[in-house]
Amino acid sequence: MRKQLIRQVCNCDMSNQGTLESPTAGIPETVRDFYDRYPYPPPLDDLEEYQRRWRSVERRRADFHVLWPGRAFREDQSILIAGCGTSQAAKHALRWPEAQVTGIDCSETSIRHTEKLKEKYGLKNLRVHQLAIERASELDMCFDQVVCTGVLHHLADPGAGLAALRSVLKRDGVMQLMVYAPYGRAGVYVLQEFCKRVGIRPSAGEIRDLIGALVQLPKGHPLQGLLNHAPELRNEAAIADALLHPNDRAYSVPQLFDLMEGAGMKFGRWLRQAPYDVQCGVLAAIPQAGRIARLPARDQFAAIELFRGTMIRHSAVVYRDDYRGEPQPVSFIGNDWLEYIPIRMPDTTCVQDTRQPESPEVLINRAHTYTDLILPISQSEKKILAQIDGRHRISNILRNVYPANDQSANISQGRRFFEQLWRYDQVVFASIPQDPGAQ
Repeated sequence: MRKQLIRQVCNCDMSNQGTLESPTAGIPETVRDFYDRYPYPPPLDDLEEYQRRWRSVERRRADFHVLWPGRAFREDQSILIAGCGTSQAAKHALRWPEAQVTGIDCSETSIRHTEKLKEKYGLKNLRVHQLAIERASELDMCFDQVVCTGVLHHLADPGAGLAALRSVLKRDGVMQLMVYAPYGRAGVYVLQEFCKRVGIRPSAGEIRDLIGALVQLPKGHPLQGLLNHAPELRNEAAIADALLHPNDRAYSVPQLFDLMEGAGMKFGRWLRQAPYDVQCGVLAAIPQAGRIARLPARDQFAAIELFRGTMIRHSAVVYRDDYRGEPQPVSFIGNDWLEYIPIRMPDTTCVQDTRQPESPEVLINRAHTYTDLILPISQSEKKILAQIDGRHRISNILRNVYPANDQSANISQGRRFFEQLWRYDQVVFASIPQDPGAQ
């Protein structure tokens, strides 16, 4: 009776629940054993800096409106961290102190480390369970948000895992999903094959020897660039996870869309969308930009992934395919955008080359890894930027910055600039029709 009531209230589907003998049944023993011996990410015992960074309400508002532009900000969400590892669930409980956070993982070691963080930081809003993702329905809960990053690509049946998470996601909920991408990880898969052929196993001695071998990689090896840009890959847990994992696959953009749609999910946006946008960075300047722009959105993303060639992961914001309404109602067609409330992304900054005082100031998002994603701004645009405080609507900002003698030109310039800010991940929008806190 209780489960039937939860289904009715939350509009989620727990009809596939089974009765299995173990909370991790269905997970290959090799995978459970691997993560018990080599928990990843490496365990943390200090989250002070993380907690300090997320005390900012504006940071949390920006995070919320990436997921839900059209909903009023709230902090009392129910959040599932699916495959929480050693610290991810504890981090979300610190980030969202008013939320109810649930973490599940197949690894007893990871759960134990999370419990230690829960006790140390007094996280009364956190519950953790040793449970396979495929059995998420046994939690008897539905969630506003599901976070599943770096996990599905390690499952024996990623589609079944994603479908299980959909079954506990509320109909108007949202999922953050990250999977490995193939082209930027080509060197990883070359070395994985090397390890298999040589018979390298995940033991402390063999991993140390493998780290020693990586120092001698020939110049130009496809793994070298990744090692140079991700030095953390040189520690034992990261090397084990990258090169010796017993179950690992990657998804190109078309494969990811097929995975989502096969599990009853639909794409909303990329967590960081500028690298996939033909109007951003180097893509906007290539001769084929117009051709790419005429393609359907998913084909644009697929082409851009191939052109960039070095994406190592895809992080997407996705929704149930029966989501009511438009989950990402951001558009610059018509005039609705004038009532959006822009919110600066926390990793954005304005910089100038101090060696060349005459050079233009540019906006960058420090979360981007591609150096071409810079947005030059004029002095008038800098004035607009200074007015973005997370409270004022675009229409009020433009009235404060531009003179009133040429309204159509002001609107045209404002439309172009705010669309660029959004495409370059400089802002997100609260597109709520009525927000009592807006001005």
